Amino acid sequence: MTNEARGNSGKCGDTRRAREHLGRQAETRAAIVLRLTGYRILDRRVRTPAGAIDIVVRRGAVVAFVEVKARQTRARAAESISRTQRRRIVRAATHYVAANPRLSVLTQRFDAVLVEPRKWPHHIINAWTESGDWADFTHVRR
Repeated sequence: MTNEARGNSGKCGDTRRAREHLGRQAETRAAIVLRLTGYRILDRRVRTPAGAIDIVVRRGAVVAFVEVKARQTRARAAESISRTQRRRIVRAATHYVAANPRLSVLTQRFDAVLVEPRKWPHHIINAWTESGDWADFTHVRR
């Protein structure tokens, strides 16, 4: 039975697909910025039993688990990363490292890349701690 036959216009699915597409574009832009600044992309769109990680990168003795958020402003992007989500990413990182034991000897960090239209993505190094609390995050401008 089609969406129209059910009385649905299909717009919910279209909206979801559009959001997924924008999310993938933001992740691609973030990956490009990370590569240009010397990071090696280890993985993208990782799914673990604890949750998802957008991008896993490495540079030197550091592995970073990166959350990518795209919004109309940098501040809105930062605000959209909730404490619950940050803690979920920390748990997902624990699963990821357990599945990739060679990474356990590296320093682990949690970064964010904030993406807004027509601007260069903003990489925040060490955005939050393992407890899920924000690090010094005062440099995000509205």
